[in-house]
Formats: sequence, C-alpha cells, structure tokens
Amino acid sequence: MGMPLELNTMIITKGNEIRIKENDFILVKKDYRLYPIEVPIEVRKTIESESTALAVITKLEWENKQTKITYQLVSLNTTN
Repeated sequence: MGMPLELNTMIITKGNEIRIKENDFILVKKDYRLYPIEVPIEVRKTIESESTALAVITKLEWENKQTKITYQLVSLNTTN
C-alpha cells in the first residue's frame, strides 16, 4: 500500500503560520509533504504572491495525515 506524498520547494503559509519565537514559526499543512531541510527556501502567503522571506526548515514531522514544519526566517523581503 502506497503513501501519497507531495514534494514542496517553497513554504506557502496562507496566513496559518504560528510564531513561536521572534523569527521561528510552526506551520501545519494537510497531507504528507516533503521539504528541503536546512536549505534556504522562499516563503509566500499564496502560490501566486511575491516571496516575502527566505526561511530554513529546522524540523519536519509527519503524523495523522498532516505535515508540521518548524522554520526560521533568515531574510525578510517585506515588512509585516
């Protein structure tokens, strides 16, 4: 039996990110997704929007058909 898996090369937040420290965030996404870890990738609010920042994912967890990523902003392109 297979497991559906999506490969993502950018973080799309849709405004659902949760700040846990000054530049650290957690984002929970539906389904299982694979992201590059410890490599700077773009952060966008929607797939069509401009890049708002670069982030490094420090932790990735799969559980109950959800993906939870912890990431740190390393470069901000716009103001909040």
